[in-house]
Amino acid sequence: MTVVIGFEGSANKIGIGIIRDGEVLSNPRRTYITPPGQGFMPSDTARHHRAVILTVLKEALEQAELKPADIDCVAYTKGPGMGAPLVTVAIVARTVAQLWGKPLLGVNHCIGHIEMGRLITKANNPTVLYVSGGNTQVGFSLIPDKKSH
Repeated sequence: MTVVIGFEGSANKIGIGIIRDGEVLSNPRRTYITPPGQGFMPSDTARHHRAVILTVLKEALEQAELKPADIDCVAYTKGPGMGAPLVTVAIVARTVAQLWGKPLLGVNHCIGHIEMGRLITKANNPTVLYVSGGNTQVGFSLIPDKKSH
C-alpha cells in the first residue's frame, strides 16, 4: 500500500494531503484572506504559507494517524501558480523528503486537479474541461463503467 504526502500552495490556499492507494487519509488546509476589495500579493501569500505550513504538516500526519516512516513518497505542486508561494512549498517539501529519506515528485498543478476529479468521481475514461483561474472542472465519462451495466 503506497502512502503519498502532497504539498499544495500554488495560490492563496495551502494544503497538505495524505493518500493511501487512492484513499484520502487527511487534507488540512489554510487560506490566506485579504481585506475585501484587495487581491493577494505573491510575497504576502508566501509569508502566510511559511507561517502555517509546519502546523498544517503536523495536522496532516496526526489526522492520518501516521508517522514519517509510514510515508513512501513526498509530492508537491511544481507549477503553474504564483512563484513565491510555490517556492515556499517546494522548499519545505524538498526538505521533508531529504530529512525523511523519501523520493520527491513534482506535480503539475493542472494535472493534479484533473486526476483529483478522476479519483473522486471514479470515472474510468473521463473527458475533462479544465478552466484555470477558478479551478472549474466539468467531467464526464464517454465510456460507461462496466460495473454500472
